[in-house]
Amino acid sequence: MYYLIAVLSGCVISVMIALNGNLTSAYGLFSATVIIHIVGSLFAFLLIKSKGQKLNFSKDIPKWFFLGGAIGVGSAVFNNLAFGRISMTSIVALGLLGQTVASILIDCFGLFGMKKQPLGWSRVPGLILSAGGMAVMLLDSADPSQILAIGVSFAAGITVVVSRTVNARLSARTGELQGSFYNHIVGLPVSIVLMLIFGRSEPLFADFVISSHWWIYFGGCFGVLTVLLFNITVPRMSMLDLTFLSFAGEVFSGIAIDLLLKLGFSSLTFWGGILVSAGLMVDFGIEYVEKKKGARQ
Repeated sequence: MYYLIAVLSGCVISVMIALNGNLTSAYGLFSATVIIHIVGSLFAFLLIKSKGQKLNFSKDIPKWFFLGGAIGVGSAVFNNLAFGRISMTSIVALGLLGQTVASILIDCFGLFGMKKQPLGWSRVPGLILSAGGMAVMLLDSADPSQILAIGVSFAAGITVVVSRTVNARLSARTGELQGSFYNHIVGLPVSIVLMLIFGRSEPLFADFVISSHWWIYFGGCFGVLTVLLFNITVPRMSMLDLTFLSFAGEVFSGIAIDLLLKLGFSSLTFWGGILVSAGLMVDFGIEYVEKKKGARQ
């Protein structure tokens, strides 16, 4: 069941990206990030109140548990720095590479207090296939001289994994929904500071107008659902499995959205997603066979 939730989280991310992309086009990246966090915070707060819950802010909870939202803002900043310098396919592939490296390190060393899940030799075939998928997407890579864009795209992937891991540690103490609320409320002041520093020339400051496309404001709600789903899955599976499963859900639901809206999509991203998914299937198949052998012994 948790594998399906991981795939679903990727699908939710695709919808969120589509909504947030339109919001960014209307207001600019940093201004849109602030709006997303305001909407997300309000949505999560209303959900908490509708369930009759009280916010849990125990002094016994380590303060760094609350930093997931601030770390997550870094993903948007890094991707913005890379946008226009290298292709979107390269940004996706490098982000996945960053997520993969961070996931392996967290699994192998139990970073951030997570359960150690060493990378055994049985996982190598699936990992090679998935690495091939990343390589296919990087065939559309930009000039290697764009070292800054390449580096920040890779860093964006790392911040995604670190953010959701820290959020999961918090949600284990506060509950999944409250963890999602704190993610957005902590990210809000960070977003505001970044907007005031880097976003003063954006449309929000020049001529603020409420868009007639009301649905573009709901990206924050899908952000809450994304964090909520990750808060459920992170403690229950390896970081590497979660990374690849959510990526597969994101790629293919993203392609479906593009087709529905009659937009083009990258064939390299499609075939890269196929290889990553094939790697997952091989990995799960080997794991299933090993479990059956262990049960017989």
